[in-house]
Parts: sequence; C-alpha cells; structure tokens
Amino acid sequence: MNLPKVIADLVAAQNNFDSADYVKCFSDNAMVQDEGKTYNGKKEIEAWIADSNKRYRATIKPLSYEEHEKESILKTETSGNFPGSPIVLNYHLVITGGLIQSLNFTV
Repeated sequence: MNLPKVIADLVAAQNNFDSADYVKCFSDNAMVQDEGKTYNGKKEIEAWIADSNKRYRATIKPLSYEEHEKESILKTETSGNFPGSPIVLNYHLVITGGLIQSLNFTV
C-alpha cells in the first residue's frame, strides 16, 4: 500500500511506541480526538500518545487508505492490551503541508 510519508511515519512511530517521533507527524496547532477527549498542540498530543502507548501497547496494521477532498481515512487493524483486541479503527486525518492538522478515530 502506498501511504503518504507522514502516514507511513505515523504508523512506524506507533508500532515502535515512539511518542517523540509520533508527535513529529503533527503541526504545531494540531488536534487529536480520542475516547471523548480533545488534545491540542504537540505537547498535549505527545502526553496523550505516551500514556496511550503505556496503557494499551497498541500496534497498527494499515488495511486501506483513501484520500478525500477534506480528509483522508486510514483503516487499520489495531491490536493491543485492550478489550476486544484486535479491532478495526478508522483514522480520520486532515493533512496540510505534509503534517497532520487533525486526527479523529472511529470504529
């Protein structure tokens, strides 16, 4: 599967549980929505992903990638230390200038 560099970097960082590399994929004013909470800016996003990696140890396997006019959708098989693992998650991404502006997850 041919993924944009920022998405390939995000997948690699997640699978290596590397919070510092993960947050490099985001713009300075990016936003992430996960589990009913919103994280704004690189500092909050890095703290969120570090905590998530510690709690869930989730790895992702890309299943498909679609680019649309306003957002892109990465469908993944996500496995980790959480009930129901593995699950299929949809990453709804807005990418501008090669960096992620927003990320939201749906099942």
